[in-house]
Amino acid sequence: MRGIALAQNAKPPASNLQIILTVFQPSLINFFSSFTNGIITVGLPVIARSIDLPRSLYLWPSSVFGLTSGAMLLIAGAIADIVGARSVELVGVMLLGAFTLACGLANTGIQLVVFRALQGVALAMHLPASVSIIAAAVPSGKARNVAFACLGLSQPLGFSVGLVLSGIMIERAGWRSGFYLAGGATLVAAAGAFWALHKVNTAVPSGPDSLWKRVWNEIDWFGGVVASAGLAILAYVLAILSADLATIKSAETASLLAFSLILLAAFPVWMHYRERAGKPALIPNSLWKNIPFSAICLMVMLSWGVMNSIEIFSSLYFQEVQNASTLTTSLYLLPNLGTGVAINLTVGLVVHHFPARWLVAGSSLICAISPLIMALVDPNWKYWYLEFWGQIFAPFSADVLFTVGLIIVSDSFPEKTQGLAGAVFNTVGQFGMSLGIGVCQVVALGVMGTGSGSAGHSGEDAAFEGQDPMKVLKGYRAGFWTMFAYMILIAVVAIVGLRKAGKVGLKKE
Repeated sequence: MRGIALAQNAKPPASNLQIILTVFQPSLINFFSSFTNGIITVGLPVIARSIDLPRSLYLWPSSVFGLTSGAMLLIAGAIADIVGARSVELVGVMLLGAFTLACGLANTGIQLVVFRALQGVALAMHLPASVSIIAAAVPSGKARNVAFACLGLSQPLGFSVGLVLSGIMIERAGWRSGFYLAGGATLVAAAGAFWALHKVNTAVPSGPDSLWKRVWNEIDWFGGVVASAGLAILAYVLAILSADLATIKSAETASLLAFSLILLAAFPVWMHYRERAGKPALIPNSLWKNIPFSAICLMVMLSWGVMNSIEIFSSLYFQEVQNASTLTTSLYLLPNLGTGVAINLTVGLVVHHFPARWLVAGSSLICAISPLIMALVDPNWKYWYLEFWGQIFAPFSADVLFTVGLIIVSDSFPEKTQGLAGAVFNTVGQFGMSLGIGVCQVVALGVMGTGSGSAGHSGEDAAFEGQDPMKVLKGYRAGFWTMFAYMILIAVVAIVGLRKAGKVGLKKE
């Protein structure tokens, strides 16, 4: 192909040890990346007071991470398919470790938001590259199913461990210690990756300039910019609305919202032009005719939003409504950890035995019980009556969808573009995270009646401080009802959209 011989065409088979290390390394990176998200979720009130985080930026340490990673994923995945997934992985992990350490060194709210944004950019380099590396190194069938399950397990596991340990670390050593731990461990993992990762998808150029020419000519840069900018601006608008609903009346917010919708509408038009002209298209429109692929993308987007919203809203509910301490809140969220581990390991082993539609639909209905419980529970009741079960059921949908969805999405792309496949999957997930948190927060604020300036609080106050506890409770309940509606929608989409998917993750001969 244009004088380029891809090493994957003649790559030596990986040994069992190499396969184990190839799966373990990116899973470890996912673990520590999600670990920092757990710190932000539980420690947000403490962090906000420590660095004087203004009300307008209260949720940004959580949302900006998903915003920047989601915006950069498509371009990063396309680059990984040409430059080589291993090279992109190594650079991305080193930057991820450095920016994670920088978050721990932040002295102001602005600095923390900026470093979290850069952390998200580095993660965008890692996520698609890790999918490409595993898809190339691990043979299809049960082995790859388990590998993808481990990749999926590492994220909720890291988040849950972050939830628990952060409560202890914040009270004993301060919130910064968690970022120091995660950043240092990520840099150690980056150093080990130089010899641990199996060499796959490494391009061997026939001339000194051919590789960079391919990067310039074979990547749809304009399409990537249009899609990324549209998603990023829309997520930004939702983020600022989640801080203050009154901003919807401003000309700036309305203009940004309109511009983001124009960009998102222009993307399929541009894809149509690229396909008609015979040029590389980032995500060909024809791919959306694959109903299972389209359904999975929609469900992953919704499920990721619900998963993160449940965790953040539950944490704030325990602290703001029930006045639980940071450590107690961590323990209240702990059941998420055990359930997530069990689900991921089980799905990786049995996914090829059951029709995908019933796995996804069933897990979504089980997950729907979680926000339903949190919306109905009396805050005066003991934790063990219902809230415990709300946390038990919370991870079902996202954890099942990660394995099933990644298998379907990776099978929809040719082997040479597995980096882009991983980018598409993670883009909808990261964007769904920002979208879900933003929508639920806007709903909660609308019910609380805040954000209009009538509450008598300046924009520099921490979110919800000084508010009527009953209004706060009603707002959180409205957010939980929104999550419940999302989960019912996911179940319907699964039953309809995956009816022809059958069993997934079967070994290819």
